[in-house]
Amino acid sequence: MSKYDDLKPDFSKGLLTVVLQHYTNKEVRMVGYMNEEAFELTKNEEVAWFYSRSKERLWKKGESSGNVQYVKDMYLDCDQDALLLMIDPVGPTCHTGTDSCFNLDSTFTLKDIEATIQNRAEATDDDSYTNYLLSKGIDKIAKKFGEEAFEVVIGAKNEDKKEVIDEAADVLYHLGVLLHKSDVKISDVEAVLAERHHKKNNFKGERQDIEKW
Repeated sequence: MSKYDDLKPDFSKGLLTVVLQHYTNKEVRMVGYMNEEAFELTKNEEVAWFYSRSKERLWKKGESSGNVQYVKDMYLDCDQDALLLMIDPVGPTCHTGTDSCFNLDSTFTLKDIEATIQNRAEATDDDSYTNYLLSKGIDKIAKKFGEEAFEVVIGAKNEDKKEVIDEAADVLYHLGVLLHKSDVKISDVEAVLAERHHKKNNFKGERQDIEKW
């Protein structure tokens, strides 16, 4: 039994086109192809398997390099003949050693911070600054967040752009730790932002309480 049993690709058209996308920063990593057996292996093992058209055999991504692509989620397109894999990659995805086969600029988002903090917490690494903060509790975390936010204010008052950038990065990291400790996901915050954006853009009357920008 797999959580993806409801997905029913249409293999009557031939091989299934598969796009791999990083589950946090949405970077497109590669395109491959699956036959039905590769799809079943991917679905059940939750790692990316493909069918090689040139070698005419199944292959698991990372079988020789160790750069396995763990599947976080799977989506079929509207015609059921293309598959999107949201993946958590171990190392580079491209065989050339780059993260992406499309030579994209490196990306980094708040969800990457969230994933890093989650990984640190699960690893319980005593040398991790993240675990140090988590072990000290919400008061310590909130204090550090406040200190870093004030550093941004100082940088702005001093008209020091580099200091603002550096301290803003520290603020976002400490916010990530605070959210983790409070059991709040980045997606929870994004949902509120999206709701406010939607209401603001669709409101055509007088000012209202929901308009918070």
